[in-house]
Amino acid sequence: MGHKAGCTAIEALIPEAGKLGIKYFTVYAFSTENWKRSKDEVDGLMQLFRFYAMRLLKQAKEHNVRIRMIGDRRRFPTDIIDAINKLEDETKDNTGMTFVVAANYGGRDEIRRAAMKLAEAYVNGEVPAGAFAGADDKVPEGELTEDGFAMYLDTAGIPDPDLIIRTSGELRLSNFLTWQSAYSEIVVTDVLWPDFNKDELIKCIEEFNHRSRRFGGV
Repeated sequence: MGHKAGCTAIEALIPEAGKLGIKYFTVYAFSTENWKRSKDEVDGLMQLFRFYAMRLLKQAKEHNVRIRMIGDRRRFPTDIIDAINKLEDETKDNTGMTFVVAANYGGRDEIRRAAMKLAEAYVNGEVPAGAFAGADDKVPEGELTEDGFAMYLDTAGIPDPDLIIRTSGELRLSNFLTWQSAYSEIVVTDVLWPDFNKDELIKCIEEFNHRSRRFGGV
């Protein structure tokens, strides 16, 4: 019931986030560690995703939202993989907010998979020249740049998050966007995710707006 309530919260937030001018909105739906939960809970989550995928597609079309899934989808049942592919394919031309769903996602696993993809591309001579440093870059000329490595992450083409909201009062990132969160501002709220709404989102944004972001500079 808690997971179902969380989906209801997402449905309510998607159009509101778009109205607030948010360009990218990412939720952590299912982590690589969540497979350790009981079989009944995991099976229930899979059924919930099957049901919610259809509602999400309908909502995305109504609000001009583009859907992007990150994580290793290969472990999911075939019908769920098909649903993920359909969500992305049928919304790819939408021009409003991009709603990113992290499913079977873990930050460390993402980096591991990116390194494997990069190594394979390098062996096959498929790494673009732009991935390597030129004379004006901050790393030695000819070496792989951070942007070059990021081309192989699940979030390729998506900007790093400005703000990460941690609900439930937890003081950890829980393996979420490990690479991308290096300079994200983190706001912690005691509100549980099923109770998180537009008013709470605005409070977190207001807190973010009072932060001074120096990115390591003065």
